[in-house]
Amino acid sequence: MKDLFITRFKYYKSLGDKSFEQLSDEQIFWQFNEESNSIAVIVKHIAGNMLSRWTNFFTEDGEKSWRKRDDEFINTFKTKDEVVDYWESGWKCLFEALEQINDHNLSDIIYIRGESHSVIDAVFRQLAHYPYHIGQIVYIAKMMKNDHWKTLSIAKNKSQEFNNEMKDRFSGENEEPNSSPVCFQNSSEVRDEYK
Repeated sequence: MKDLFITRFKYYKSLGDKSFEQLSDEQIFWQFNEESNSIAVIVKHIAGNMLSRWTNFFTEDGEKSWRKRDDEFINTFKTKDEVVDYWESGWKCLFEALEQINDHNLSDIIYIRGESHSVIDAVFRQLAHYPYHIGQIVYIAKMMKNDHWKTLSIAKNKSQEFNNEMKDRFSGENEEPNSSPVCFQNSSEVRDEYK
């Protein structure tokens, strides 16, 4: 189960990574209006959440006393490198925490803001939360890049071609089924375009 969690989180991280690669410093900080979040601010929130939720998650509440959630929506970064470094620190914390999960502690109770969650429920909670915000990052990046956007998924008007390729690739193979061949091959390897 732990390996599946790690695989799925790595996929969503890769969408953010591949979006950042396409953007300039200026674009990372762009916001539509005063009420909108820039990509930098979304990253500050995601990583801030990760650091709070996953630091000592078995022994401490996931909403740490040192977390200032409201401040996550105020940009304090100066460069794209600072944004990416903070992004990486959040993911490092998450992946180190996931490595502590095993079949014996999936049902253990942990706390977030005093509310009890099983470990597996807490993971699912974040597996819904982080992709929600990563989708915002991708959407903003795609709008800014417009015709210069390098797709992170199946290219527009290429669904049938992709389906045929997948069918050809996996026909007759007796590998373990994977619930999301669009994201990953039917193996432990990441699809070519995500390498």
